[in-house]
Amino acid sequence: MPPSRSRPADPPTPACPPDAALPPTEARPSRPTARFRLRVTVGDAIAIGPGKIALLEAIAATGSLTEAARHLGMSYRRAWLLLDQINRSLKLPAVDSAKGGAHGGGSVLTAVGEEVVTLYRGIEATAEAACADALKRLLALVAR
Repeated sequence: MPPSRSRPADPPTPACPPDAALPPTEARPSRPTARFRLRVTVGDAIAIGPGKIALLEAIAATGSLTEAARHLGMSYRRAWLLLDQINRSLKLPAVDSAKGGAHGGGSVLTAVGEEVVTLYRGIEATAEAACADALKRLLALVAR
């Protein structure tokens, strides 16, 4: 058996500087914010959530699952798996996709997909409006 090689010890890590010493982009945000993140679950699985809604919106904007994935910075496989989860979670599919070929493929939101996005964004807006005063008071208590 060959002798084991040990790597040299790493130099000690200096203590982290206080926020004031960090460049502005790395410092704490100058103004606290709050946002609602609605998730609809079925068992342990998230059927509808912010990432899946963003994917549906990107598909609607680009007309392509490939372009939507690229726009969101995720792999095509990841986008495809998320879309499959969305479609399996709903009674009817949210997206209708045509395979590529000589005329190219494409993806469009179905009426159900459009309604899911509209309802989701509407619920977010309603929740934010209903809680605006309380959120303002809460954010006033957060250190800046």
